[in-house]
Amino acid sequence: MQGEAVISRSGDPSVTFEMAGVSFSREGRALLTGLDLCVPERRVGIVGRNGSGKTTLARVLSGLVAPDQGEVRVCGVDIAKDRRAAIETVGILFQNPDHQIIFPTVEEELAFGLLQAGASKPEAERQVADILARFDKSHWASAATHQLSQGQKQLVCLMAIIAMAPKVVILDEPFSGLDIPIRAQLTRYFERIDAALIHITHDPQALRGYERVIWLEEGRIKQDGEAGPTLAAFGKHMTDLGGHDDISDLAG
Repeated sequence: MQGEAVISRSGDPSVTFEMAGVSFSREGRALLTGLDLCVPERRVGIVGRNGSGKTTLARVLSGLVAPDQGEVRVCGVDIAKDRRAAIETVGILFQNPDHQIIFPTVEEELAFGLLQAGASKPEAERQVADILARFDKSHWASAATHQLSQGQKQLVCLMAIIAMAPKVVILDEPFSGLDIPIRAQLTRYFERIDAALIHITHDPQALRGYERVIWLEEGRIKQDGEAGPTLAAFGKHMTDLGGHDDISDLAG
């Protein structure tokens, strides 16, 4: 299943995301090269080794950085050109919640994005109460964010994103540093999300049940298709690499 290089200028809101000729470099190093994708599926995994371009792709898809070349649309929105629509369309959960949380209490953290989007204080308070109730966490409202565990902080960040009602949620290595029970608990919350999910990870196990997986290698698409075969090929390749000793190589 390879993506189509042509993006409809009108934009198709039923398509999760589209990319045509997308390239991105930093300090003379190509991080993404010539990506062409059309992704209608709503549960999509993106895999690759560290440094393969996964996080760069997440940042491009969320509109945090604009590609040097090419075009990106998420649910029909040109996110590089329409930042307001991008914020309303895409939410991103980063690896480290400490880089995302900025307020001292959970309710303040959840209210921030809503207030920035134009909600009145009473409306923001109502929506915060609603999202806490939906996640069975009403008792967290006045909790100090700095006292939460790493997994609890990730859930706060997720609730803050869901409160904004985006059409697409990007998960960028959301299980980094978390133990198996917390990973399983967060997975259950992810499964309850109505929005389309783009889950970026190096762990094939995290993508069981997904519809489609895109394997990146050195900023290019190595393989793209149904989750089962693509994850099997990725897993075999990673196992084969484990028999080598490239960890001994020093960067030039």
